[in-house]
Amino acid sequence: MSKRVCVIGAGPSGIAAAKNCAASGLDFVVFEKNDKVGGNWVFNSKTGHSSVYENTHIISSKIWSEYEDFPMPDHYPDYPNHRQLQAYFESYSKHFKVYDKIRFNTVVDEVTRGAGGGWDVRWHDESGTEHRDHFDVLMVCNGHHWDPKYPEYEGRFNGRLMHSHDFKGVNEDWRGKNVLVIGGGNSACDVAVESARIAGKVCLSMRSPQWFMPKFMFGLPVDVFASRTSWLPTGIKQFALTSLLKMLQGSYKRYGLPVNTKPAFSQHPTLNSDLLDFIRHGRIKPRPAIKRLAGDEVEFVDGTREAFDIVCACTGFWISFPFFDEKLVSFKHAEKVPLYRKMLHPDYQDLYFIGLFQPLGCIWPMADMQARLACAEIVGRYQRPADLRAAIQYEIEHPHFQFEGGARHSTEVDYHGLRKDLRGELKKAGIDIGEAPGATTRKAIYKLAS
Repeated sequence: MSKRVCVIGAGPSGIAAAKNCAASGLDFVVFEKNDKVGGNWVFNSKTGHSSVYENTHIISSKIWSEYEDFPMPDHYPDYPNHRQLQAYFESYSKHFKVYDKIRFNTVVDEVTRGAGGGWDVRWHDESGTEHRDHFDVLMVCNGHHWDPKYPEYEGRFNGRLMHSHDFKGVNEDWRGKNVLVIGGGNSACDVAVESARIAGKVCLSMRSPQWFMPKFMFGLPVDVFASRTSWLPTGIKQFALTSLLKMLQGSYKRYGLPVNTKPAFSQHPTLNSDLLDFIRHGRIKPRPAIKRLAGDEVEFVDGTREAFDIVCACTGFWISFPFFDEKLVSFKHAEKVPLYRKMLHPDYQDLYFIGLFQPLGCIWPMADMQARLACAEIVGRYQRPADLRAAIQYEIEHPHFQFEGGARHSTEVDYHGLRKDLRGELKKAGIDIGEAPGATTRKAIYKLAS
């Protein structure tokens, strides 16, 4: 009898999980709270739903973002926008015949351990009607960019205080306003650049230094260029990229930004081709960390104070699962998420986390490989390490790069490093994904670009 699988989420990871369940002959159901596939890539102007903003483009190239067995259309640009990506995910789910297995407008309220194993799932549909069912296996694909993490400061701000979670784009309400953006990651830089197109003044408050990468280097998408050095030892790659960025950009001191004394890939890089240009044109003004909020003003750690109308905190997200009791599963405050290959839990052999990692690249192709591995184990083709806790600890102690500590890098991996790791696990199951159609497509593109 086939095991029943519950897939939570129909974002890029969830539809990959569903595809692999279907390919393995498993009985599965996908629960999705939205009315479309795509997760965060479904633009929704209503707050409360974590989604892209109106002008969002992906920050990894289509070459390294497409599923390896489903290339993106040829007419897509190097960095597709959110409408193109949502259409791509919908095409993917229909091509692999999993779209009709998705229960849209359905919210999973609670997942508990079954008395004899497996998982008891309680959910409600669009009408509010509550349902319950039991599943043998659970695949968690709800993503980790939905539960906003707000910074805590002394004092109170009288203007509009928001999180990037609620940023959907700038409109006339932003025209001429004084805006402060908190953070130095991809969301912070995107919000700052978008705001600067219409706001009166835009400041960017950074607590710690970052490395800022352009989207293109030497005429190639930066991840395509970087992939050519994937064979080099880690230290040499970091030294080479750090030297190249310093040569191309000069010292960040010239921009008024904190100078980074650590090599590239010590933190998750920020990809933005406009930020440094906007700073040097005076459209974005760097500021130090915030000390306190003071009514209409913000006081910075250097003692200066400025008045703002809008403060947007781009300070990341908690890793959380609203359907789990935290005593059962919680990674909210973990500095390193304790999962083997970022997917296998040491206590529950019938629980898989798909796409719960932050790569130097794109999540989706690796989520597909994780799901393939999960299905291989479910049908008996793969055997996880006997001492999984020891394997997890070894993985934590031997990361692909020596990333900084803290929750921000709790799931950080290198794209090519994780692909190699997952490919090795799949080979144990007799599955070699080395020459998938997507890989062949990439080789052809490289040949044309070289």
